[in-house]
Amino acid sequence: MQTSAKDTIQNIAIAGLVGQFAFEAYAWLLSPALFGPALQPSNLVMAIAAKLTGAQIPYGAAFVLHFLIGSFGFAALVWLLKRVTGWSYILAGGVTGFALWFVAQGVLAPFIGRSFMMGFGSYTQSSFVSHVGMTLVMGAVLRTLENRQGSADQVSQLG
Repeated sequence: MQTSAKDTIQNIAIAGLVGQFAFEAYAWLLSPALFGPALQPSNLVMAIAAKLTGAQIPYGAAFVLHFLIGSFGFAALVWLLKRVTGWSYILAGGVTGFALWFVAQGVLAPFIGRSFMMGFGSYTQSSFVSHVGMTLVMGAVLRTLENRQGSADQVSQLG
């Protein structure tokens, strides 16, 4: 089955938004109940912006930036990894989530002065669940959308 560029972009956007909404629901509602802290990656975005530019960006702007990167950038990475490796969307999602978690906690957190992996404490553990969970959701949505489009293509070819 060949998916058009328009369908691919639309699928990435839908999967990204669904995954990012799942991330935000987890970060604000479930993480406090399971691990203690609510996840607030906007604080990381604000600290990176301040370190790189010296400018303070407002929390709302940092939230929107993280949301957009998460929605479209991370879903595109799941799609790309699946295309490059031939892996399933679920495996591509899991590997992408693990890599994103490591970059956030193992690279970016130390970049702004926090400890490596933030000491593997509850925030880091919850961050793992959120990043991997988000990209698994994105992978599942991408798989579902492509399967539906493939079924629709097969039906239209019969007519």
